[in-house]
Amino acid sequence: MEKFLANLVGQQTVDFYNIFMENKYYTIIWEGLKWTLGLTAIALAIGLMIGVFIALIQITEVKRKGGLNTLSYYVLKILKWITSLYIYIIRGTPSALQIVLMWTVVFATSSLPRLVIGGIAFGINSGAYMAELIRAGIQGIDKGQTEAGRSLGLSYVQTMSYIILPQAFKHMLPALVSEFIMLIKETAIIGFIGGLDLMKAQSIIQSRTYNALQPLLIVGLCYLIITSILTYFMTRLEKRLNRSR
Repeated sequence: MEKFLANLVGQQTVDFYNIFMENKYYTIIWEGLKWTLGLTAIALAIGLMIGVFIALIQITEVKRKGGLNTLSYYVLKILKWITSLYIYIIRGTPSALQIVLMWTVVFATSSLPRLVIGGIAFGINSGAYMAELIRAGIQGIDKGQTEAGRSLGLSYVQTMSYIILPQAFKHMLPALVSEFIMLIKETAIIGFIGGLDLMKAQSIIQSRTYNALQPLLIVGLCYLIITSILTYFMTRLEKRLNRSR
């Protein structure tokens, strides 16, 4: 049994060297890693902007007696309806369908690269989930904080920017980290539109070498390292925020 295991490990080591070092397929993995990180960065930026914008709309109270003129009242009501519909549709349909729709319909005649189109698609998808996380985080802050800011003469935007959002960020951080990690792993479906992410890189290497184990292990290790690094730094940030509370 020990001899069999030793031979098996030795053969796997030889296969690994032949695939990734001798044939230099590590370059494909490297390209896939850059795609994955680039997609995640673009999607995260877009998702955060969409999430904050929608969350602020969703929590704004619609009251005609609160000083809103007729036009502002109806504009806000329409925006609330549109953003609610957006969240409902995005959360109710699969990411694969959304990214294919963006590639084959919305940007069918566009010259934008697949990386940018994929980042936009993932950002729009992530924005719906982040909006709910941010909304819950803001509503978890005591209303007295908002009243205190307004009593000091701050505008609604200033109150949100300087008082509410910084406090809400501390409460939202664990959920946002989880969403970020999910976003990294969701980018694996960019292969639907021909993107070269880590999973696509694994598929290319497997098709050329007829070996699935080593490419899958390397790709899994890459994902594990990325998420571990992210979790480590976010945990450190959360501890620092807790100490400064």
